[in-house]
Amino acid sequence: MGYLSLTDADREAMLAAIGVSSVAELFEQIPAGVRLGRELDVPPALSELELVSHLSELAGRNAHTGVELSFLGAGIYEHYVPAVVDVLLSRGEFLTAYTPYQPEMSQGVLQAIFEYQTVICELTGMDVSNASGYDGTTVAADACFVAKHTSERAKVVLAETLNPQVRQVVKTYARGFGLDVVEVGHRDGITDADELGAAAADAAAVIFQQPNFFGCLEPAVDLAAAASEAGAHSIAHVDLMTLGVLEAPGEYGCAMAIGEGQSAGCPPLYGGPHYGFFAARREFIRRMPGRIVGETVDADGRRAYVLTLQTREQHIRREKATSNITTNQTLLALAGLVTLSWLGPEGLREVGATCTALAQYARERVPLEPAFEAASFKEVAFRTPLPAREVVRRARELGVHPGYALGRDYEGMQDVLLVAVTEKRTPADIDRLADVLGEVCR
Repeated sequence: MGYLSLTDADREAMLAAIGVSSVAELFEQIPAGVRLGRELDVPPALSELELVSHLSELAGRNAHTGVELSFLGAGIYEHYVPAVVDVLLSRGEFLTAYTPYQPEMSQGVLQAIFEYQTVICELTGMDVSNASGYDGTTVAADACFVAKHTSERAKVVLAETLNPQVRQVVKTYARGFGLDVVEVGHRDGITDADELGAAAADAAAVIFQQPNFFGCLEPAVDLAAAASEAGAHSIAHVDLMTLGVLEAPGEYGCAMAIGEGQSAGCPPLYGGPHYGFFAARREFIRRMPGRIVGETVDADGRRAYVLTLQTREQHIRREKATSNITTNQTLLALAGLVTLSWLGPEGLREVGATCTALAQYARERVPLEPAFEAASFKEVAFRTPLPAREVVRRARELGVHPGYALGRDYEGMQDVLLVAVTEKRTPADIDRLADVLGEVCR
């Protein structure tokens, strides 16, 4: 029901059932001094027709990608979400399901989580995945916690090219974890392996992003090797939609692979909610945060699924817990599973190849100088002749959101615009962007 339509007779029946004669009597134990003493100042009730019209007017004030051509990225991307995702997520078995506290009664949900874990392991090249995380920032903090307790070191190294929100959340958690955070700068948009290795001395972990926040492809093999040589765990923050064409973190020696799963299965959704993923080598399984679903057999020898590990604070003693977040994003992780299964290996490769080709086309077509020379996947940073935020403002007046102004997060980059292209953008869309940027940057 969209409304609770209570009549006076309904209220009288409820009051009689609890043994009071009026609402005033119900609340008589509340001191008069803390009561409001007047009617609530709310507008008159609307009819259903009026309410729908009002909400439609409010919704119309929002600019969305259906009315404004968008090249926004910077961690949240507009990839295609197949119709089958909403069809499956809307089923009551999934939509109304919560944490499977009684696993034997939740076989369908547990199997979906198990399949999700399998897909994440296959894509990242890791041995084990948890049931999903809260988002792509908190899983990075969780990875630092795991690294600290498995290395007995109290320093983490972050590449400056890592998403600024991820870095900020890690710094926030680090205070509680007792961790020192060191950041390594970039050279022409990518991280230098020698600098990273030097900073990693006595570090528990090194986190870098592939592709990085500037859209550039990092020398991931060299970065992972530099971290390992320093005795630090190498952690790659990756985009699932890139792993059809880019090498899996497990293949180039990373200890853990983490990231924001939004690009696989979720629309931008105003920046959330989304889901994070966390995968690692087998040796870290008992330190991993959240839940892990395993496969077994029941008393009759039939395949069954169980919650193998539960390391959240609400399940075990607080001092033994590896995460104090008591929820995750299973429904949205299911959206990722459905999307990745729908694409399959070949489809995922096609998406990656399309994004890469469109990024190259944007690099050639946009009448601005690329900010960095490094190869990119689906984002290209351009130098603008005036502040990038002003470019964004002017372009939006023409119905195009041209990208993200990197000066919001990086000093000295007030004239850098980060342009994102996915398979939902076309060459004609990029031509439109090029024309608009040429006009507003005169």
